[in-house]
Amino acid sequence: MSIRKAAVIDMGTNTFHLLLVELNGKGFRTIYKEKIPVKLGQGGITQNQIAPDAQKRAFHTLKHFKNLIDGEHIDQVFAFATSAVRNADNGPEFVGKVKEDLGIHVNVISGDEEAQLIYEGINLSGSLNGHTNLMMDIGGGSVEFIIGTSQEVLWKRSFEIGGQRLLSAFHYHDPILPDEVDRLEAYLSEQLQPLIEAIQRYKPSGLVGASGTFDTLTDIYYESMLQCKLTGQHVFELPTEEFERIFEMLKTKNREERLKIPGMIAMRVDMIVVASCLIEFILRYVPVQAIVCSFYSLKEGAVSRLLAGKV
Repeated sequence: MSIRKAAVIDMGTNTFHLLLVELNGKGFRTIYKEKIPVKLGQGGITQNQIAPDAQKRAFHTLKHFKNLIDGEHIDQVFAFATSAVRNADNGPEFVGKVKEDLGIHVNVISGDEEAQLIYEGINLSGSLNGHTNLMMDIGGGSVEFIIGTSQEVLWKRSFEIGGQRLLSAFHYHDPILPDEVDRLEAYLSEQLQPLIEAIQRYKPSGLVGASGTFDTLTDIYYESMLQCKLTGQHVFELPTEEFERIFEMLKTKNREERLKIPGMIAMRVDMIVVASCLIEFILRYVPVQAIVCSFYSLKEGAVSRLLAGKV
């Protein structure tokens, strides 16, 4: 069996991820992974721009990633950018400069392709069963929703309503005001009409949340139970009543107070309130006893493509 190494760089709107893997037949082993809160969307996302400061942070991080990739003598690099870059007027110029200065070819993926990769990552984690599930991944720039089973995708769509966008548009006071939550929910009701119609059509019985916010919510839940997540575990359950408890707590605390919550991490502390508002909204349409949380998402979907020789 031939073993080869590969690198995945996920250039998200809020976080850049590096995943170095060893591919062996049908499986993979993680050599190294790192996530850095680059905040590519900060200061420019509402103007469809990547701000100069955000570009500096991006280049600094990508140089660091390149050094790690070169240190492992990896030739196969799958780098991709999502919402912040695909919507920025200066996105093509930024991608060109990354190629010219660092030799990294960046694939700017569409929302549809992003949703498909997220589905493949979730499926790889073993989160899906024979039932129809609604899957969601809350990014900084966009949110992807997929309805499907472990066998097939029935419906998928990307919406440009990610955490950074919702934060900029609705979360002006800290703690968030009830009026701001109401306006955010009214906006979601309008923007997510196609999703609501799809839920009514396909009737998913389960809710699977991928990565990011869901990782942090499960960390907070596990800390409150004085439990540790097991190394190598890719699927977690968050009882809905525990999510509701955490959500009520998040809404009443300011940034400084949220940072003190056991399980909270600094890179999630700003967006977690609006992201939780979105989850709360979805639970009205897909009422479940527990949210299944997949540790695998977009970057593992990219690994599944590498394993299948599709990249």
